[in-house]
Amino acid sequence: MKPAVMMGTLCIATLAVLGCASKTVAPDEYSGFLKDYSLLKEAKSPSGADVMRWIDPKADINKLTSVYIEPTQLYPQPQSTAKIPQQTLNGITRYYDQALKREIGKSLPLATGPGPGVMVVRAAITAVSSKTEGLKPYEVIPIALVAAAVSTASGIRDQETTLATEAVFLDGANNKVVAQVVRKGTGKPLANESQVMKADDVKSVIDGWASDLNQSYLKLKSK
Repeated sequence: MKPAVMMGTLCIATLAVLGCASKTVAPDEYSGFLKDYSLLKEAKSPSGADVMRWIDPKADINKLTSVYIEPTQLYPQPQSTAKIPQQTLNGITRYYDQALKREIGKSLPLATGPGPGVMVVRAAITAVSSKTEGLKPYEVIPIALVAAAVSTASGIRDQETTLATEAVFLDGANNKVVAQVVRKGTGKPLANESQVMKADDVKSVIDGWASDLNQSYLKLKSK
């Protein structure tokens, strides 16, 4: 292969693996957790991240005076593996719950269940798939994808951790959908194929998601 062609191929592979080509979750990666994806549109989160989102233009956010955070789901239900053990999966959902309560709780009192005046947050960690050709993921399960990144000059590959979420926001009085969002993020790279993924590797991603949800609520309330 000519050097120019080889470099071009490497650049394309780099863009694909790092997610430059698609920063949002593609329709064929939707998990089925949300009932209707047809209304989703590309948007920017308060932090500037690319998301797929829909907000009911008729929703009266100000009538919602407290928030109930449902336990985060794993959807579809995964099987743990040696690379991503059950302890990691449990840690991810547990931390997502904590982050949502911490961030949204800054703006709304936490309720113990749905009801009139309560905004219900129903979130899931969902499947992510790889579109990279020629670079095999060594671990593919719903919840997380740890895929081989582009080779360095020494031939060693870092391992990329990717996480996706789908969340719906409901009026606790009538279960009507107020808003929904689908997004993904990249956590800490793993050093090599043998390193086991931990919840700590994606905590920064989850923190960003929770913070953005709270900032989105504040932005809507101020309108």
